[in-house]
Amino acid sequence: MATTPNPSQPPKGNPAAVPKPAPAAPKATTAPKAAAAAPAPGQRLVSLDAYRGLTMFAMASGGIGLRQVALQFPDSPIWQRIGYQFEHVPWVGYSVWDMIQPSFMFIVGVAMVYSCASRSAHGQTWGHMALHAAWRSVVLVLLGIFLRSSHTPQTNFMFEDVLTQIGLGYFFLFMLWNHSPWVQSAAAVVLLGGDWAMFYFYPLPPDGFDFTSVNLPADWPHLSGMAAHWDKNTNIAAAFDRWFMNLFPRESPFVASPGGYQTLNFIPSLATMIFGMLAGELLQSAQTAWRKFGWLVLAGVVCVGAGWALDHWGVCPIVKRIWTPSWTLFSTGWVLLILASFYAVVDTLGFRRWTFPFIVVGMNSILIYVMAELLPEWFAGRLRTHLGVEVFTLWGLVPAVYSPLVAGIFLLTLMWLVCYWCYRQKIFIRI
Repeated sequence: MATTPNPSQPPKGNPAAVPKPAPAAPKATTAPKAAAAAPAPGQRLVSLDAYRGLTMFAMASGGIGLRQVALQFPDSPIWQRIGYQFEHVPWVGYSVWDMIQPSFMFIVGVAMVYSCASRSAHGQTWGHMALHAAWRSVVLVLLGIFLRSSHTPQTNFMFEDVLTQIGLGYFFLFMLWNHSPWVQSAAAVVLLGGDWAMFYFYPLPPDGFDFTSVNLPADWPHLSGMAAHWDKNTNIAAAFDRWFMNLFPRESPFVASPGGYQTLNFIPSLATMIFGMLAGELLQSAQTAWRKFGWLVLAGVVCVGAGWALDHWGVCPIVKRIWTPSWTLFSTGWVLLILASFYAVVDTLGFRRWTFPFIVVGMNSILIYVMAELLPEWFAGRLRTHLGVEVFTLWGLVPAVYSPLVAGIFLLTLMWLVCYWCYRQKIFIRI
């Protein structure tokens, strides 16, 4: 529920050291305008690494088994609330778990600012960086397809997961780098407005439509009124995928995504990355730290309010699975508030020792993402082989109902240790 690693050099010595203010970068000879002040080689925005690491930690954890435990306690209000927050909502609404992918994609935009400033400071031309952005886009899409095909008998051409979504929008994001904030903001508005119009003007299903033909159960709680244009599997993005997905070889014709996720989500989610780029440029500006913090908080409150209002007044429902414009604004607002909190605590007040476990993960985000997609079952099998089948009940010390939680903690710890070993060996997987 994906950012690419920060391409700047790994830190030397204490990884949580606060970077000193960076000197201004020279003008890029072929870019539209001068780059923002670039960090010196080896310097990083520690709060960004920590936030990225927390995001990847959460994504890789799979909820550390909490939602599986919650299913064992259907009559417990507390466990039901916990389970709700550690699972994607079925359609309209939001949970804590739904904030992982927006965080991932927003951080991509922030990191691009630092990456491009660093590359420009090291003499790379705009053309060279553009080629790299195009290459990264292709690799991210192919890697996403590869990971989605790990348990299928043939290549599973799907484009709705976080890596493919980032890949589809990444080159367009780069093309907006180094333009004015007004141009970037206008691009985000056009994307969100165009996405809203595309859904709204697509015709609704006719009376008597057989919703089971698009894989919807008979008891699906359909949206009504204006919101019906964003109902599951009957919207324009779903119609596009019924054409687009069947251009690729498949075992059987594609009808609809089980979760309702769509390829065209990359259009509004590109706006999420643009908002991240705007935040990155703010953080690289010459303004004081507390002024930057204030702008992040203000923007966060405005975005949360705007997204909530669009949903509340029936203009556009908050649906993460198709990344509606209201969801884009609402989730971006929360991400801005989280980033502001990290920036204030870590980079401004200097409380950073606690960030080390997250930084270890944040500096190898691609690695832990791939491990989380490919290795949990293998890890679990090896633990049972060598430590016994009761390893996840701690050999009878923990009731079996809590074994998913124990397994989640074990597996997350193992993945972190792999990242820590790579960190110690200065091995950082990047694209």
